[in-house]
Amino acid sequence: MSIYNYINLLFLLFSIIACGQPGKKEKHKEALRTLTHYDLNNPQVYKLPKVLNEISGISFLNGNNTIYAEQDEEGKLFYFRLGSNDIQETKFGRKGDYEDVQLCNGYVVMLRSDGTLYTFSINDINNKEVKNVQEFNDILPNGEYEGLYADNTSNKLYVLCKHCNEKLTNTNSVYTFTLSDKGDIKLEGTFTINVGQIAAKEGLKKLVFEPSALAKNIQTNEWYIISSANKLLVVTRSDWTVEEIYPLDASLYNQPEGIAFDIDNNLYISNERGNTGSATILKIVYQRP
Repeated sequence: MSIYNYINLLFLLFSIIACGQPGKKEKHKEALRTLTHYDLNNPQVYKLPKVLNEISGISFLNGNNTIYAEQDEEGKLFYFRLGSNDIQETKFGRKGDYEDVQLCNGYVVMLRSDGTLYTFSINDINNKEVKNVQEFNDILPNGEYEGLYADNTSNKLYVLCKHCNEKLTNTNSVYTFTLSDKGDIKLEGTFTINVGQIAAKEGLKKLVFEPSALAKNIQTNEWYIISSANKLLVVTRSDWTVEEIYPLDASLYNQPEGIAFDIDNNLYISNERGNTGSATILKIVYQRP
């Protein structure tokens, strides 16, 4: 065999091996296509007005068409219909780094990044400013918090820590609370997410997981958790066991900070403006089997 033919044979073998073993980016593209009932690659994109450039959390009230949101600079609640520039707002507190919002048991619940929670009546949101706001600033350990979810069937709140000095245990903590009919919040329990499971599915030995929002898929009873820093969507079982991870396309999900489901089980992810032209909300339509 000539040296020329030998080189061609080696090149052919290398090409076959490469095609049979896709690289990490190719695996990511495959993962994006295989999220059951949702095509993360083809969302409906809604650009938001400038007042929501720093949008973080988003929520629905009983899954209806009005989106409730906050942004991480002002103590205001915003609410609007998707696609409309008619943004309503009410002031509930001083300026601060507010990261998520939920509506539960007749109350709006706000999460500040230092773990402080605020509650005020939903009936007060039509006022220019809310007068009766309860503040709970000593119910969570020191840390940085960005994720809040409310279960309206049980009136439970779930707060997910982004940074809580958990590197030694390789976990992220989830704190559960009960929300009373008077807007009081009481600690109920704690769960953990095994970051090692996420790293293993990413093919990594180690990973610093920085979750920014969470929501529950009521139809499947699974948790959907996003991390803006990691550009990941993580799906876990109801007991927080990691099932699968789905890398997010940074050209669409440039800074994902909020996640929610509507009454039809459509998935929504909000993005701060970051270094793009405007903040966005992406609607990923539920695809029925």
